[in-house]
Amino acid sequence: MDDIDRFLEEDLDKIGDITSESLFSDEKAKALIIAKESCIIAGLAEAKIVFSKLGAEFFFIKKDGDSVNKNTIVAEIFGPAKSILTAERLALNFVCKMSGIATETKKLIELCKAKNPTIKIAATRKTTPGFRKYEKKAVEVAGGDPHRIGLYDEVMIKDNHLKLVGNVEKAITMVKQKIKDKIIEVEVENETDAITAAKLDVDVIMLDNFLPENAEIISKKIRKINPKILIEISGGINKENIIKYASFSDRISIGYLTHSIKSINFSLDII
Repeated sequence: MDDIDRFLEEDLDKIGDITSESLFSDEKAKALIIAKESCIIAGLAEAKIVFSKLGAEFFFIKKDGDSVNKNTIVAEIFGPAKSILTAERLALNFVCKMSGIATETKKLIELCKAKNPTIKIAATRKTTPGFRKYEKKAVEVAGGDPHRIGLYDEVMIKDNHLKLVGNVEKAITMVKQKIKDKIIEVEVENETDAITAAKLDVDVIMLDNFLPENAEIISKKIRKINPKILIEISGGINKENIIKYASFSDRISIGYLTHSIKSINFSLDII
């Protein structure tokens, strides 16, 4: 059973769509998915799988990553009326949520690339349990960076690790003794720890909750020690202040892209 099977089971249990089952037998129908707002589309690939699993044919008019205007038809569906109605909400949930993430990601990328053409806008692990891969995919659809997927694919030494271990030097040394083939990132909250991490040759230094002027000064110091270190900015970043960090950072990671983004409104209309 894959993710979408589980999501369908959440809607149908072992019983099914009792409303549609009681109203229809083998009637055929055609439906359109329509963007009710201008946006960057994401989630159509997942919507197609939902409809296909229930026996309806799905035809792309637009594709994931496309920019569309309000009232644009993005897909057509043909098949049993019961199948279309049963799939409707789950399919739209994918498209609405993922398009919201993709749209905001694209806005931030365009805003920052005017200052720094090579900058990356990244997601975090502040995601919906069970839906992370789709939220991260939506960021990628818009040209963003998914960052690490879980606790297993990259090392990230954070503030609570440092509190328990004692200091940043000890933490980095311990990790390097045990981990040889993964990216090592360190989250720092002051200049002293940032300089220590730079001297210990980590891959990424995250400057967390720094004012932009302080972050820029520390970034320059890190690059003098080791220009290969990637400098990431995080903590309290939003579309009002992100531009202040864009010129000197390699990557900016933003939690709200996945944990509190506004979904885009799409409708499914039977015709």
